[in-house]
Amino acid sequence: MTKRSRRTLDQDDPLCCCEYIDRHGGRSHMAACCCDCEDLDEACDRWMKKESQNPGSLSRVVATISDRLRVPWISGARQVDLSLIPPLILLPVFLHIAALHYLLGIVVLTAVPIMVIWYYYFTHRKKGRTLFFLSLALFSLFYMFYLFITEIVPHGDVNHLQLCAVTAGVALTVISLIITKRGPGYVRPCPSDTHSTVTYHKPPPDVDAAYLNGEQHQVVIANRAGPPEQTDESGTAQESVQRRNWCTVCKVVRPPRAGHCRICGVCILRLDHHCVWINSCVGQANHPSFLLMLVFFLLTSLYGISLVLRNVCPHQSVMTALLYCPDVYKQYSSALCFTCAWYSSLVTGGLLHLLILQLINVSFNVTEREARLAVREKTGRRRLWGLVVHTGAYSRGFWSNWTEFITMSKASELSNHKTSDLV
Repeated sequence: MTKRSRRTLDQDDPLCCCEYIDRHGGRSHMAACCCDCEDLDEACDRWMKKESQNPGSLSRVVATISDRLRVPWISGARQVDLSLIPPLILLPVFLHIAALHYLLGIVVLTAVPIMVIWYYYFTHRKKGRTLFFLSLALFSLFYMFYLFITEIVPHGDVNHLQLCAVTAGVALTVISLIITKRGPGYVRPCPSDTHSTVTYHKPPPDVDAAYLNGEQHQVVIANRAGPPEQTDESGTAQESVQRRNWCTVCKVVRPPRAGHCRICGVCILRLDHHCVWINSCVGQANHPSFLLMLVFFLLTSLYGISLVLRNVCPHQSVMTALLYCPDVYKQYSSALCFTCAWYSSLVTGGLLHLLILQLINVSFNVTEREARLAVREKTGRRRLWGLVVHTGAYSRGFWSNWTEFITMSKASELSNHKTSDLV
Protein backbone atom coordinates (compact mmCIF):
# COMPACT_ATOMS: atom_id res chain seq x y z
CA MET A 1 0.00 0.00 0.00
CA THR A 2 1.27 3.48 -0.86
CA LYS A 3 1.65 5.94 1.93
CA ARG A 4 -0.57 8.96 1.64
CA SER A 5 1.03 12.33 2.16
CA ARG A 6 0.21 14.02 5.44
CA ARG A 7 -0.23 17.73 5.78
CA THR A 8 -0.66 19.60 8.99
CA LEU A 9 -3.97 21.19 9.75
CA ASP A 10 -4.32 24.84 8.87
CA GLN A 11 -6.55 26.43 11.47
CA ASP A 12 -8.09 28.73 8.81
CA ASP A 13 -8.92 25.76 6.57
CA PRO A 14 -12.13 24.14 7.91
CA LEU A 15 -12.73 20.40 7.82
CA CYS A 16 -15.39 18.94 5.58
CA CYS A 17 -17.93 16.52 7.03
CA CYS A 18 -15.76 13.47 6.24
CA GLU A 19 -12.35 14.85 7.22
CA TYR A 20 -10.71 14.58 10.62
CA ILE A 21 -7.43 14.97 12.46
CA ASP A 22 -5.97 11.55 13.21
CA ARG A 23 -4.05 10.52 16.31
CA HIS A 24 -0.76 11.50 14.67
CA GLY A 25 -1.92 15.08 14.08
CA GLY A 26 -2.34 14.71 10.32
CA ARG A 27 -5.36 15.54 8.23
CA SER A 28 -7.19 12.46 6.95
CA HIS A 29 -10.41 11.43 5.21
CA MET A 30 -12.91 8.68 5.98
CA ALA A 31 -12.43 7.27 2.46
CA ALA A 32 -8.80 6.55 3.34
CA CYS A 33 -9.68 4.25 6.23
CA CYS A 34 -7.88 1.29 4.60
CA CYS A 35 -4.77 3.24 3.59
CA ASP A 36 -1.48 3.47 5.45
CA CYS A 37 -2.09 0.38 7.59
CA GLU A 38 1.50 -0.55 8.46
CA ASP A 39 0.59 -1.62 11.99
CA LEU A 40 -2.17 -3.93 10.76
CA ASP A 41 -0.01 -5.28 7.93
CA GLU A 42 2.83 -6.03 10.29
CA ALA A 43 0.54 -7.80 12.78
CA CYS A 44 -1.05 -9.90 10.01
CA ASP A 45 2.32 -10.82 8.52
CA ARG A 46 3.63 -12.00 11.88
CA TRP A 47 0.43 -13.95 12.49
CA MET A 48 0.66 -15.67 9.08
CA LYS A 49 4.34 -16.50 9.67
CA LYS A 50 3.50 -17.78 13.19
CA GLU A 51 5.90 -15.27 14.72
CA SER A 52 5.42 -13.55 18.05
CA GLN A 53 3.92 -10.08 17.94
CA ASN A 54 6.02 -7.06 18.80
CA PRO A 55 5.29 -5.45 22.18
CA GLY A 56 2.46 -2.98 21.81
CA SER A 57 1.60 -3.98 18.23
CA LEU A 58 -1.93 -5.11 19.09
CA SER A 59 -2.60 -1.94 21.09
CA ARG A 60 -1.44 0.14 18.11
CA VAL A 61 -3.79 -1.78 15.82
CA VAL A 62 -6.72 -1.21 18.17
CA ALA A 63 -5.80 2.48 18.48
CA THR A 64 -5.68 2.81 14.68
CA ILE A 65 -9.04 1.10 14.21
CA SER A 66 -10.60 3.22 16.95
CA ASP A 67 -9.16 6.38 15.42
CA ARG A 68 -10.56 5.60 11.96
CA LEU A 69 -13.99 4.44 13.09
CA ARG A 70 -15.89 7.68 12.49
CA VAL A 71 -19.17 9.08 11.25
CA PRO A 72 -19.61 12.22 9.10
CA TRP A 73 -20.36 15.43 10.99
CA ILE A 74 -20.76 19.11 10.14
CA SER A 75 -17.48 20.29 11.65
CA GLY A 76 -15.53 17.15 10.72
CA ALA A 77 -15.92 13.41 11.12
CA ARG A 78 -16.63 12.38 14.72
CA GLN A 79 -14.87 9.43 16.30
CA VAL A 80 -16.99 6.49 17.45
CA ASP A 81 -15.81 4.86 20.64
CA LEU A 82 -15.39 1.09 20.27
CA SER A 83 -16.95 0.51 23.69
CA LEU A 84 -20.29 1.77 22.32
CA ILE A 85 -20.70 -1.18 19.97
CA PRO A 86 -20.78 -4.36 22.16
CA PRO A 87 -24.05 -3.52 24.01
CA LEU A 88 -25.79 -2.78 20.70
CA ILE A 89 -25.00 -6.29 19.49
CA LEU A 90 -24.83 -8.48 22.58
CA LEU A 91 -27.96 -7.31 24.42
CA PRO A 92 -30.49 -8.26 21.68
CA VAL A 93 -28.63 -11.52 21.03
CA PHE A 94 -28.64 -12.55 24.69
CA LEU A 95 -32.29 -11.62 25.21
CA HIS A 96 -33.43 -13.55 22.13
CA ILE A 97 -31.41 -16.59 23.22
CA ALA A 98 -32.92 -16.38 26.71
CA ALA A 99 -36.42 -16.38 25.18
CA LEU A 100 -35.90 -19.78 23.56
CA HIS A 101 -36.19 -21.80 26.79
CA TYR A 102 -36.55 -21.04 30.46
CA LEU A 103 -33.27 -22.82 31.28
CA LEU A 104 -31.46 -20.63 28.75
CA GLY A 105 -33.19 -17.65 30.34
CA ILE A 106 -31.85 -18.58 33.76
CA VAL A 107 -28.32 -19.00 32.40
CA VAL A 108 -28.34 -15.76 30.38
CA LEU A 109 -29.96 -13.59 33.06
CA THR A 110 -27.41 -14.91 35.56
CA ALA A 111 -24.40 -14.54 33.27
CA VAL A 112 -25.16 -11.01 32.01
CA PRO A 113 -25.02 -9.29 35.43
CA ILE A 114 -21.87 -11.22 36.31
CA MET A 115 -20.15 -10.12 33.09
CA VAL A 116 -21.22 -6.49 33.59
CA ILE A 117 -19.94 -6.47 37.19
CA TRP A 118 -16.67 -8.09 36.10
CA TYR A 119 -16.17 -5.50 33.36
CA TYR A 120 -16.97 -2.72 35.83
CA TYR A 121 -14.26 -3.82 38.25
CA PHE A 122 -11.86 -4.40 35.33
CA THR A 123 -12.24 -0.84 34.05
CA HIS A 124 -12.51 0.67 37.54
CA ARG A 125 -9.23 -0.90 38.56
CA LYS A 126 -7.49 0.66 35.55
CA LYS A 127 -9.20 4.03 36.18
CA GLY A 128 -10.10 4.21 32.50
CA ARG A 129 -13.01 5.96 30.83
CA THR A 130 -15.46 3.83 28.86
CA LEU A 131 -18.80 4.43 27.16
CA PHE A 132 -19.81 0.79 27.54
CA PHE A 133 -22.09 1.33 30.55
CA LEU A 134 -23.68 4.49 29.16
CA SER A 135 -24.32 2.68 25.88
CA LEU A 136 -25.76 -0.31 27.74
CA ALA A 137 -28.04 1.90 29.85
CA LEU A 138 -29.38 3.97 26.95
CA PHE A 139 -29.77 1.02 24.59
CA SER A 140 -31.52 -1.02 27.28
CA LEU A 141 -33.98 1.84 27.82
CA PHE A 142 -34.73 2.35 24.14
CA TYR A 143 -34.75 -1.36 23.28
CA MET A 144 -37.22 -2.13 26.06
CA PHE A 145 -39.38 0.76 24.84
CA TYR A 146 -39.13 -0.53 21.27
CA LEU A 147 -40.28 -4.02 22.30
CA PHE A 148 -43.08 -2.45 24.32
CA ILE A 149 -44.29 -0.57 21.24
CA THR A 150 -43.93 -3.49 18.81
CA GLU A 151 -44.94 -6.47 20.98
CA ILE A 152 -47.23 -5.25 23.78
CA VAL A 153 -49.15 -2.30 22.34
CA PRO A 154 -50.47 -4.16 19.21
CA HIS A 155 -52.25 -6.68 21.45
CA GLY A 156 -54.70 -3.95 22.46
CA ASP A 157 -54.34 -4.37 26.22
CA VAL A 158 -52.58 -1.00 26.58
CA ASN A 159 -54.72 2.12 26.21
CA HIS A 160 -53.56 5.50 24.97
CA LEU A 161 -53.18 6.98 28.45
CA GLN A 162 -50.88 4.16 29.55
CA LEU A 163 -48.84 4.48 26.35
CA CYS A 164 -48.49 8.24 26.89
CA ALA A 165 -47.40 7.66 30.49
CA VAL A 166 -44.63 5.24 29.46
CA THR A 167 -43.52 7.53 26.62
CA ALA A 168 -43.44 10.55 28.93
CA GLY A 169 -41.41 8.58 31.47
CA VAL A 170 -38.82 7.64 28.85
CA ALA A 171 -38.65 11.23 27.60
CA LEU A 172 -38.24 12.67 31.10
CA THR A 173 -35.51 10.15 31.87
CA VAL A 174 -33.57 11.14 28.76
CA ILE A 175 -34.05 14.87 29.44
CA SER A 176 -32.80 14.41 33.01
CA LEU A 177 -29.78 12.51 31.67
CA ILE A 178 -28.98 15.33 29.24
CA ILE A 179 -29.17 17.88 32.06
CA THR A 180 -27.00 15.66 34.27
CA LYS A 181 -24.40 15.32 31.51
CA ARG A 182 -23.91 19.10 31.32
CA GLY A 183 -21.30 18.82 34.05
CA PRO A 184 -20.91 18.07 37.76
CA GLY A 185 -19.37 21.43 38.64
CA TYR A 186 -15.61 21.83 38.26
CA VAL A 187 -13.11 23.49 40.56
CA ARG A 188 -11.79 26.52 38.70
CA PRO A 189 -8.45 28.24 39.30
CA CYS A 190 -8.28 31.46 41.25
CA PRO A 191 -7.62 34.44 38.91
CA SER A 192 -4.94 35.77 41.27
CA ASP A 193 -2.93 32.56 40.79
CA THR A 194 -2.93 32.85 37.00
CA HIS A 195 0.39 33.63 35.31
CA SER A 196 -0.41 32.97 31.63
CA THR A 197 -2.71 30.94 29.39
CA VAL A 198 -1.79 28.46 26.67
CA THR A 199 -4.44 27.23 24.23
CA TYR A 200 -4.45 23.73 22.72
CA HIS A 201 -6.76 22.95 19.83
CA LYS A 202 -7.03 19.26 20.74
CA PRO A 203 -7.89 18.24 24.33
CA PRO A 204 -5.78 15.66 26.15
CA PRO A 205 -7.33 12.18 26.42
CA ASP A 206 -7.20 12.10 30.23
CA VAL A 207 -9.46 15.14 30.74
CA ASP A 208 -13.23 14.90 30.83
CA ALA A 209 -14.72 16.20 27.57
CA ALA A 210 -17.54 17.92 29.47
CA TYR A 211 -14.88 19.96 31.28
CA LEU A 212 -14.04 21.63 27.96
CA ASN A 213 -17.69 22.40 27.14
CA GLY A 214 -17.00 22.11 23.42
CA GLU A 215 -14.27 24.78 23.53
CA GLN A 216 -10.56 24.75 22.87
CA HIS A 217 -8.51 23.36 25.74
CA GLN A 218 -6.98 26.23 27.71
CA VAL A 219 -4.16 25.52 30.13
CA VAL A 220 -3.44 28.18 32.73
CA ILE A 221 0.12 28.45 34.03
CA ALA A 222 0.16 29.05 37.78
CA ASN A 223 2.34 31.54 39.61
CA ARG A 224 3.12 28.91 42.25
CA ALA A 225 4.27 25.34 42.04
CA GLY A 226 2.55 24.51 45.29
CA PRO A 227 -0.26 25.72 47.51
CA PRO A 228 -0.24 29.40 48.53
CA GLU A 229 1.68 30.06 51.70
CA GLN A 230 0.89 32.38 54.59
CA THR A 231 3.77 34.34 56.11
CA ASP A 232 2.11 35.56 59.29
CA GLU A 233 1.43 33.38 62.30
CA SER A 234 -2.33 33.98 62.13
CA GLY A 235 -2.45 32.21 58.78
CA THR A 236 -0.86 28.98 59.98
CA ALA A 237 -4.20 27.16 60.31
CA GLN A 238 -5.39 28.41 56.93
CA GLU A 239 -2.10 27.37 55.35
CA SER A 240 -2.48 23.87 56.81
CA VAL A 241 -5.99 23.57 55.34
CA GLN A 242 -4.81 24.81 51.94
CA ARG A 243 -1.95 22.35 51.86
CA ARG A 244 -4.30 19.51 52.77
CA ASN A 245 -6.76 20.53 50.03
CA TRP A 246 -4.07 21.20 47.42
CA CYS A 247 -4.49 19.06 44.29
CA THR A 248 -1.10 18.10 42.89
CA VAL A 249 -2.64 17.17 39.53
CA CYS A 250 -4.89 20.17 38.82
CA LYS A 251 -2.67 22.55 40.84
CA VAL A 252 -5.63 24.19 42.59
CA VAL A 253 -6.76 24.54 46.19
CA ARG A 254 -9.94 22.51 46.47
CA PRO A 255 -12.80 24.05 48.45
CA PRO A 256 -14.39 21.99 51.23
CA ARG A 257 -16.08 18.76 50.07
CA ALA A 258 -14.43 18.93 46.62
CA GLY A 259 -12.42 16.00 45.32
CA HIS A 260 -10.24 14.94 42.42
CA CYS A 261 -11.62 12.26 40.09
CA ARG A 262 -8.84 10.09 38.75
CA ILE A 263 -11.07 8.87 35.93
CA CYS A 264 -12.16 12.29 34.64
CA GLY A 265 -8.81 13.88 35.51
CA VAL A 266 -10.32 17.03 37.09
CA CYS A 267 -11.42 18.30 40.50
CA ILE A 268 -15.17 18.27 41.19
CA LEU A 269 -17.14 20.51 43.55
CA ARG A 270 -18.82 18.44 46.28
CA LEU A 271 -17.78 15.20 44.60
CA ASP A 272 -20.15 12.33 45.38
CA HIS A 273 -18.91 9.59 43.06
CA HIS A 274 -18.02 8.80 39.46
CA CYS A 275 -21.01 7.09 37.87
CA VAL A 276 -20.10 4.76 35.03
CA TRP A 277 -23.75 4.59 33.88
CA ILE A 278 -23.65 8.24 32.82
CA ASN A 279 -19.88 8.31 32.14
CA SER A 280 -19.51 11.36 34.34
CA CYS A 281 -18.99 12.45 37.91
CA VAL A 282 -21.88 13.32 40.20
CA GLY A 283 -21.14 16.59 41.93
CA GLN A 284 -22.60 19.84 43.13
CA ALA A 285 -24.03 20.98 39.79
CA ASN A 286 -25.70 17.76 38.62
CA HIS A 287 -26.47 15.77 41.78
CA PRO A 288 -30.13 16.90 41.99
CA SER A 289 -30.74 16.12 38.31
CA PHE A 290 -29.01 12.75 38.75
CA LEU A 291 -31.38 11.91 41.58
CA LEU A 292 -34.34 13.05 39.47
CA MET A 293 -33.17 10.86 36.60
CA LEU A 294 -33.12 7.81 38.88
CA VAL A 295 -36.65 8.56 40.08
CA PHE A 296 -38.02 8.97 36.53
CA PHE A 297 -36.30 5.79 35.35
CA LEU A 298 -37.51 3.68 38.25
CA LEU A 299 -41.11 4.88 37.99
CA THR A 300 -41.15 4.28 34.24
CA SER A 301 -39.50 0.88 34.58
CA LEU A 302 -41.82 -0.34 37.33
CA TYR A 303 -44.91 0.83 35.46
CA GLY A 304 -43.69 -0.70 32.18
CA ILE A 305 -42.90 -4.04 33.84
CA SER A 306 -46.38 -4.18 35.35
CA LEU A 307 -48.00 -3.53 31.96
CA VAL A 308 -45.89 -6.23 30.29
CA LEU A 309 -46.65 -8.82 32.96
CA ARG A 310 -50.38 -8.07 32.78
CA ASN A 311 -50.21 -8.69 29.05
CA VAL A 312 -48.18 -11.91 28.97
CA CYS A 313 -49.63 -13.34 32.20
CA PRO A 314 -53.23 -12.07 32.34
CA HIS A 315 -54.38 -14.71 34.83
CA GLN A 316 -51.65 -13.93 37.39
CA SER A 317 -51.21 -10.97 39.66
CA VAL A 318 -48.33 -8.64 38.95
CA MET A 319 -46.51 -9.67 42.12
CA THR A 320 -46.58 -13.40 41.30
CA ALA A 321 -46.39 -13.25 37.48
CA LEU A 322 -42.65 -12.57 37.54
CA LEU A 323 -42.04 -15.79 39.48
CA TYR A 324 -44.78 -17.99 38.08
CA CYS A 325 -46.16 -17.52 34.58
CA PRO A 326 -47.27 -20.84 33.04
CA ASP A 327 -47.26 -21.38 29.26
CA VAL A 328 -45.36 -18.14 28.66
CA TYR A 329 -42.72 -19.96 26.59
CA LYS A 330 -45.27 -21.43 24.15
CA GLN A 331 -45.15 -18.26 22.08
CA TYR A 332 -41.80 -16.69 21.27
CA SER A 333 -43.07 -13.10 21.44
CA SER A 334 -44.52 -13.67 24.92
CA ALA A 335 -41.32 -15.38 26.05
CA LEU A 336 -39.25 -12.47 24.73
CA CYS A 337 -41.40 -9.93 26.58
CA PHE A 338 -41.26 -12.02 29.77
CA THR A 339 -37.45 -12.25 29.48
CA CYS A 340 -37.20 -8.49 28.97
CA ALA A 341 -39.40 -7.97 32.03
CA TRP A 342 -36.97 -10.06 34.07
CA TYR A 343 -33.98 -8.15 32.64
CA SER A 344 -35.67 -4.84 33.44
CA SER A 345 -36.40 -6.08 36.96
CA LEU A 346 -32.72 -6.83 37.55
CA VAL A 347 -31.70 -3.38 36.33
CA THR A 348 -34.49 -1.77 38.36
CA GLY A 349 -33.42 -3.61 41.52
CA GLY A 350 -29.85 -2.37 41.20
CA LEU A 351 -30.87 1.23 40.56
CA LEU A 352 -33.43 1.09 43.37
CA HIS A 353 -30.64 0.16 45.76
CA LEU A 354 -28.59 3.08 44.44
CA LEU A 355 -31.54 5.47 44.85
CA ILE A 356 -32.14 4.38 48.46
CA LEU A 357 -28.48 4.96 49.34
CA GLN A 358 -28.57 8.36 47.65
CA LEU A 359 -31.70 9.42 49.53
CA ILE A 360 -30.22 8.34 52.87
CA ASN A 361 -26.92 10.15 52.15
CA VAL A 362 -28.73 13.36 51.20
CA SER A 363 -30.82 13.15 54.37
CA PHE A 364 -27.62 12.97 56.44
CA ASN A 365 -25.79 15.48 54.16
CA VAL A 366 -22.91 13.15 53.41
CA THR A 367 -21.46 12.19 50.02
CA GLU A 368 -20.33 8.76 48.98
CA ARG A 369 -16.74 9.97 48.80
CA GLU A 370 -16.93 11.35 52.34
CA ALA A 371 -18.43 8.09 53.56
CA ARG A 372 -15.57 6.07 52.05
CA LEU A 373 -12.98 8.39 53.58
CA ALA A 374 -14.73 8.23 56.98
CA VAL A 375 -14.71 4.42 56.89
CA ARG A 376 -11.06 4.37 55.86
CA GLU A 377 -10.00 6.86 58.54
CA LYS A 378 -12.49 5.48 61.13
CA THR A 379 -14.01 8.91 61.75
CA GLY A 380 -17.65 8.09 60.95
CA ARG A 381 -20.44 6.13 62.59
CA ARG A 382 -22.49 3.54 60.74
CA ARG A 383 -26.25 3.93 61.01
CA LEU A 384 -29.35 2.23 59.59
CA TRP A 385 -27.76 -1.22 59.56
CA GLY A 386 -24.65 0.10 57.84
CA LEU A 387 -26.48 1.73 54.91
CA VAL A 388 -25.11 5.16 55.77
CA VAL A 389 -21.89 6.39 57.34
CA HIS A 390 -22.72 9.47 59.41
CA THR A 391 -19.76 11.84 59.69
CA GLY A 392 -21.62 14.61 61.52
CA ALA A 393 -19.54 17.27 59.78
CA TYR A 394 -22.15 18.92 57.57
CA SER A 395 -25.52 17.62 58.79
CA ARG A 396 -27.91 20.39 59.91
CA GLY A 397 -31.09 18.39 60.22
CA PHE A 398 -33.32 16.62 57.72
CA TRP A 399 -35.09 19.64 56.20
CA SER A 400 -32.01 21.86 56.14
CA ASN A 401 -30.00 19.12 54.46
CA TRP A 402 -32.58 18.69 51.71
CA THR A 403 -32.93 22.45 51.25
CA GLU A 404 -29.17 22.75 50.79
CA PHE A 405 -29.18 19.83 48.37
CA ILE A 406 -31.95 21.26 46.17
CA THR A 407 -30.43 24.75 45.98
CA MET A 408 -26.73 23.86 45.69
CA SER A 409 -26.80 23.53 41.87
CA LYS A 410 -27.80 27.21 41.55
CA ALA A 411 -24.82 28.23 43.66
CA SER A 412 -22.58 26.21 41.36
CA GLU A 413 -23.94 28.00 38.27
CA LEU A 414 -23.23 31.42 39.82
CA SER A 415 -19.60 30.52 40.51
CA ASN A 416 -19.03 28.92 37.10
CA HIS A 417 -16.96 30.81 34.54
CA LYS A 418 -14.91 30.16 31.42
CA THR A 419 -13.35 26.72 31.11
CA SER A 420 -9.68 26.47 32.04
CA ASP A 421 -7.19 24.19 33.72
CA LEU A 422 -4.44 25.12 36.16
CA VAL A 423 -1.09 23.33 35.88
